[in-house]
Amino acid sequence: MKAIRCKTYGPPSTLVLEEVDNLKPGAKEVLVEVKACGLNFPDTLIIQGLYQFKPELPFTPGSDVAGVVKQVGEGVTHLKVGQEVFGFVAHGGLAEEVLVPANACFPKPPQMNFPTAASFLMAYGTSYHALKDRGVLAVGETLLVLGASGGVGLAAVELGKLMGAKVIAAASTDEKLALCKEYGADETINYTTQDLKTTIKELTKGKGVNVVYDPVGGSYSEAAFRGIARNGRYLVVGFAAGDIPKIPLNLPLLKEAAVVGVFWGAFAMKNAKTNMENTMALMKWHAEGKLKPHIHAIYDLEDTSKAMEEMTNRKVRGKLIVKVD
Repeated sequence: MKAIRCKTYGPPSTLVLEEVDNLKPGAKEVLVEVKACGLNFPDTLIIQGLYQFKPELPFTPGSDVAGVVKQVGEGVTHLKVGQEVFGFVAHGGLAEEVLVPANACFPKPPQMNFPTAASFLMAYGTSYHALKDRGVLAVGETLLVLGASGGVGLAAVELGKLMGAKVIAAASTDEKLALCKEYGADETINYTTQDLKTTIKELTKGKGVNVVYDPVGGSYSEAAFRGIARNGRYLVVGFAAGDIPKIPLNLPLLKEAAVVGVFWGAFAMKNAKTNMENTMALMKWHAEGKLKPHIHAIYDLEDTSKAMEEMTNRKVRGKLIVKVD
């Protein structure tokens, strides 16, 4: 089969497309013929060796997949050959076939096409787990989303509004913020032209925000924390800016605020029942037309490097999809 391979850590241009051996499922694994793979910002970090885990070289990147079941391993009873599915893997999705853990592989709803299914699970799964399980976002609270036009950020904007919060979206361009408004943001902050801390204070009439959703890190994190309300929750989702921030610990003390880590992949593996409940809720909302993933562009498998380059350069709004014929 054909697969995108990372043979040495480096920029997207170092990725290659080549033939590799076909796969065979083990116990509690599902062999999926990939139709589409969604790209996520961590994919661009993994291929550079900059993520919190490093697959053994060479490896195939890609985590968000949708396709058709080719074979099931021993102990898999909820799926059958020929069934359309979507799921997630640590890596391996940018290929014609992928092995998916049975507890991370779900029947694809009929209303979802393959690109939509491949854009759904990680973005919405991460954001819903963050807001519901880790941030305990309540109706009437104020949510600030950094990096709000990206895949997980836009999902957080959409879910925050659906969960009854007032949503403030922060991003780097007016074009990105316009998309956030379409997805339900009540207020916006362009943090390249506006002071983040001051604008948060103005928009909340000095009260601060109850929950901060931060997939960005870098220089904006401390300013955002300084705009948090008493008993606020700061959700650490990722570091798309590339720099891991150092927040003075007197800030959570003075505000009696919590710094809360969000690692959806580990949660999904270790809390399969709760993750399934979350996934079912998300799919119900999608079926009702309340969640609509924004697909920025669709690339062919052989153009994966170009897609990754676009994401690395922060030109993407919503999700990028690689289709596999």
